[in-house]
Amino acid sequence: MAGITGKISKTLIPGSILTCADNSGAKTIMIINKIGKSGARGRLASSGIGDIVMASVKTGTPSYRKKKVRAIIIRQKHPFRRMNGVHVRFEDNAAILITESNLPVGTEVKGAMAREVIEKYIKLAGVASRVI
Repeated sequence: MAGITGKISKTLIPGSILTCADNSGAKTIMIINKIGKSGARGRLASSGIGDIVMASVKTGTPSYRKKKVRAIIIRQKHPFRRMNGVHVRFEDNAAILITESNLPVGTEVKGAMAREVIEKYIKLAGVASRVI
């Protein structure tokens, strides 16, 4: 896995509501915890684009509701800076569901996906409709 090019500001904390941008059956999810977190003791683990989180499905099909799932964040509202000096921000916070081996559950992604996610997880490029 290569490193992310740029300074990703980590603004999503446990309790944040994200839209599920794939066709897996979940509509909205809530972050429970960050996978592989590190930081000060007692502090909430913040996450940003390209981070894997544990989430709870809030709305969606009955087979997914109230289930714990793994998701990867593909869009965030808060702007982040790329190495070429451009600040990028999206209009919503969104994630897609992934399996234990970091493969996507859905077959397509609705909306754009950040390029930093594709650099970190190459397998997700196959389901991306647009990469920005």
